[in-house]
Amino acid sequence: MLDIKRIRENFAEVAEGLRRRGADIALAEEARDLDAKRRALIVQTDDLKNQRNARSKEIGALRKAGQNTDAVQTDVRAIGDRITAMDDELRQTEEALESAMLRIPNVPCASIPTGPDASANRVVRHHGESPVFSFAPLDHIALGERLGLFDLPRGTKITGSGFPLLKGAGAKLQRALIQYMLDLHTEKHGYTELLPPFVVNSASMRGTGQLPKMAEDMYHCEIDDLWLIPTAEVPVTNYFRDEILECPLPVYLTAYTPCFRREAGSAGKDTRGILRVHQFDKVEMVKFVAPETSYDELESLVANAEAVLQGLGLHYRILELCSGDISFSAAKCYDIELWAPGQQGWLEVSSCSNFEDFQARRLNCRYRDANGKPRLVHTLNGSGVALPRLVIALLEQFQQADGSVVLPEAIRPYMRGMEVLKC
Repeated sequence: MLDIKRIRENFAEVAEGLRRRGADIALAEEARDLDAKRRALIVQTDDLKNQRNARSKEIGALRKAGQNTDAVQTDVRAIGDRITAMDDELRQTEEALESAMLRIPNVPCASIPTGPDASANRVVRHHGESPVFSFAPLDHIALGERLGLFDLPRGTKITGSGFPLLKGAGAKLQRALIQYMLDLHTEKHGYTELLPPFVVNSASMRGTGQLPKMAEDMYHCEIDDLWLIPTAEVPVTNYFRDEILECPLPVYLTAYTPCFRREAGSAGKDTRGILRVHQFDKVEMVKFVAPETSYDELESLVANAEAVLQGLGLHYRILELCSGDISFSAAKCYDIELWAPGQQGWLEVSSCSNFEDFQARRLNCRYRDANGKPRLVHTLNGSGVALPRLVIALLEQFQQADGSVVLPEAIRPYMRGMEVLKC
């Protein structure tokens, strides 16, 4: 959530940021006008309360003097009725203001590229080389079926399209990659591991910005008002909701969770294989940091995600997202994409974002500065990294002419020494 003071005092700057996003500034205008109305109502109500207090004192003086108080009492009641009506109007105005504020996206960082969509994203760097094959490379669907790594028809039978079923070495590979990433982040990068709930309440979804904007993309149990998490970002970032952090900053947390996304409107996109699914596994990294360090922390967050891919020997690239392609809550974001030879395309496996104080204001998450004054933290998160696209790239980059797949050395210990996936 943006600071209403920022909208009030720097509206032109906020409006320009929203225009860079391609967002409608009408909500910001609505919030500005509602804020002005709210402040005016507070002044008017306070003035009426002062009038009522003054007139109430007159009643006591008149009674003491033995005079009739009917007219003054009638006036006091009329003032009270006006106060009640204005209090109700103030409450409705504050509710409307909160609703508007929750729907306004973050202002993008001034340094990121300006553009309407992904076509304006900037390639920051590549790592490694695209594999060269002496044979026609297979895609992950053919490789997975040949190697017996998953059974998509039975996954569809059990649940529906977009819910993959992994088996045998495929299930072991998924588990191995998760353990590899968690060990790397906790033992090398300084993160503390959490195992959070996989369902959250609506307050948690609002805190990180999924609600109200993205409700249709999520799985919701209306009876209990609980949501299947779309990412571990939600429960992990809510860890400190409504708290003042007493531990020193920065705080680094990591977690494995399954993720659930309806992805409304995705019909027509590539839903073959395990490329675009409604349930997938992911290891997430979340940071709570001091405001003055958050952009340096973003660069180190990207480096932590890169280390996962570098350790596996995979070819990838880093994109800096433009103003029209960053998420609702982000001020700046990098995407990490793996090359998938069988797809002949790049697959996003991580988005690393700095939200500045946008989430923290929704979460009421603060720390104490050097003077002991409570201030909003800056929050960041990034996938470290997401599956199953990591599996797709691994299978397709390391495939051999005979249809086998050579496993990276880094995960062989987690595979009980297995070096090659083969029939």
